Amino acid sequence: MEDMILYDRLQFAFTITFHYIFPQLTMGLSLLIVYFKWKYLKTQTEKYNKAAKFLMKIFAVNFTMGVVTGIPMEFQFGTNWAKFSELTGNIIGQTLAMEGLFSFFLESSFLALFIFGEKLMGQKLHFLTGFLVFLGSWASGLLILATNAWMQHPVGYEILENGKFVLNHFGELFSNPWLIPAFLHNQMASLVTSSFLIISIGAFYILSKKNIEYGKLFLKTGIVFGLTSSFLVAFPTGDWNAKNVAKYQPASFAAMEGIFETEHGGAEIVLVGQPNMLEKKLDNKLSIPNVLSILTYQSWNKQIPGMDQFTEDELPTNIPGLYYSYHIMVGLGTIFIGLMVLAAFLWWRKKLFEYRPLLWALMFAVPFPFIANLTGWYVAELGRQPYLVYGLLKTVDGISPTVSSGNSLFTLLGFVGLYILLGLLFLLLVGKIINEGPTKKH
Repeated sequence: MEDMILYDRLQFAFTITFHYIFPQLTMGLSLLIVYFKWKYLKTQTEKYNKAAKFLMKIFAVNFTMGVVTGIPMEFQFGTNWAKFSELTGNIIGQTLAMEGLFSFFLESSFLALFIFGEKLMGQKLHFLTGFLVFLGSWASGLLILATNAWMQHPVGYEILENGKFVLNHFGELFSNPWLIPAFLHNQMASLVTSSFLIISIGAFYILSKKNIEYGKLFLKTGIVFGLTSSFLVAFPTGDWNAKNVAKYQPASFAAMEGIFETEHGGAEIVLVGQPNMLEKKLDNKLSIPNVLSILTYQSWNKQIPGMDQFTEDELPTNIPGLYYSYHIMVGLGTIFIGLMVLAAFLWWRKKLFEYRPLLWALMFAVPFPFIANLTGWYVAELGRQPYLVYGLLKTVDGISPTVSSGNSLFTLLGFVGLYILLGLLFLLLVGKIINEGPTKKH
């Protein structure tokens, strides 16, 4: 049984990790495409139109990869997690179906029109198709996060005698207090990823001395969006999310902050430290007194319950994983703010395009927002364990009893091999698009 749970969780963790590389880019990139197309309508400057169409090529490849890697995840609900689907399908099935039927078809249909229909439709309708692609991608994020928000903080439900969950109030899925903070935080984090991508492309063009005009355009635009979204990820959206965790999942909050023992007279914030699970403490701790109480409750002396206040069953099953994921996410987010502030300062001083050390740093920074986004998801998912539906349905009770651990391991290895090939293909295709540049004629 333990092997079965381990391999089922590993398979879903691997497939969703690989899959989420792509949606986090499409959601942010769609907004940048709309921005460039709007700038073209406003100024009639052709470089903005070419920039929008160039980014849509990357979007299209990315979207295709997201679809290909997203479908196996849906099937896993019926294979590895059949009991979970049987018990909760009446609730989560609604938002997942809406995401597939409405958001996916909206996004995919108007993506094709944007790519192939510019001359036929004219520029205003062409802008509208881009806007509808953006709307579809963000609606997709909202519906997926509505599903996850219900699993994190279940609302509007009733449990029948047979153990099945049914929804009493459909509207409560979207008025869930967990949803809006999570959605806004996720979308701003996605915008950080896409901003860093176009910044990296811009830095590459300037360093390689080709497509200089577009290199400067991508750098300037990316810095504006990247600086704004980097701050918004931290505050208010990140702050709002953390307060939600403290309110609704206090054991998870204690674990991710590394609070082993309840502190009286205010809780410190830990900057550096390694969880020591044998001695129930943080090794090599570097912290600032009372700051966590101020950030969470705006009170210097507010007590925050530590892990010693909860039973073993209430605590997350992987405390070190949760703790490190949270601190990697926060640490990278802080670095992004610093990097964007420095870039904006040099741009203001008119030295950005000549300052090669920073251009190299910006070009190679592109993987780190992906890492920050993924560790953010790990925080949400590891924090919910040992539950699939927080406080109501444990992970051990949601697996498929008829799928063996050997089958799960075999298919996991198959996914690893296939996704490595898909990842290489994605890098080759996107690299080819970037190398050809926005000025390539078809």
